[in-house]
Amino acid sequence: MTLSQADFSFVSTLVRREASIVLAPGKEYLVEARLIPVARAVGAAGVGDFLAELQRRTNKEHERRVVDALTTNETSWFRDREPFTALTDVVLPELVKSRGSQRKIRLWSAASSSGQEAYSLAITLQEHLPPGWGYEIMGSDISTEMVKRAETAEYSQVEVNRGLPAAQLVQYFERAGAHWRIAPALRRNVSFKLMNLTAPLPPMPQFDVIFLRNVLIYFDVATKKNVLRNVARLLRPDGWLFLGAAETTIGIDDNYERVAAGRTSAYRIRSAAPVGAGAARRG
Repeated sequence: MTLSQADFSFVSTLVRREASIVLAPGKEYLVEARLIPVARAVGAAGVGDFLAELQRRTNKEHERRVVDALTTNETSWFRDREPFTALTDVVLPELVKSRGSQRKIRLWSAASSSGQEAYSLAITLQEHLPPGWGYEIMGSDISTEMVKRAETAEYSQVEVNRGLPAAQLVQYFERAGAHWRIAPALRRNVSFKLMNLTAPLPPMPQFDVIFLRNVLIYFDVATKKNVLRNVARLLRPDGWLFLGAAETTIGIDDNYERVAAGRTSAYRIRSAAPVGAGAARRG
């Protein structure tokens, strides 16, 4: 079966309304492939029948399943590596100096999928913060299923093989049948929330570092502006924002300044971006 244009238009409108994700024409095959398991799970004969019923009768739970299925959940441990290297070589040394009286830092892994990025950050801080320092990491995602998976903190052998060094697997994981589970000592510093980045964000304390990577590429310009504006309110004045390699604030939100961070780039609130000491202005 090939997804009809009417069904594709319905799904596109639903996903844009609920998650602000833009599904451009040409994604019909992707949409159908993602929805086949959903249709089977609810007992529909096929994707067409499932969508026809959903258009006839509103079902919020089924709509949520559609949004979850169409939300990209590509992730791995220490994905792209360079942002994590920048964290250890540039960001943490500066934060250790500026947060000496508090001896604690807060990080946010936005759009954290099934939790690999958030737990990768936890491993990084566990290994590179000075003794006596504490940290909190919050992961968030729009997908109910992904948040539940992240909270479970269990991963298959295939998943742990994607970017996780063997030494860290042994140190920070424990066996859970055929899977691997994050050790309690690491899990206690990490929490997860269901969150739509394009909606008004809940009240939260500000963060020292925010990873918002490979998210903005799915939004139109107006939505990108809204997300960056909301994120700025939750970033401490001297905090650091990491985006994906194909993303930028330039030409979208002038409140941010791009700075060098090792061999990659990060973003800081313009009035707070330091001169020298690990961060050089790029524009």
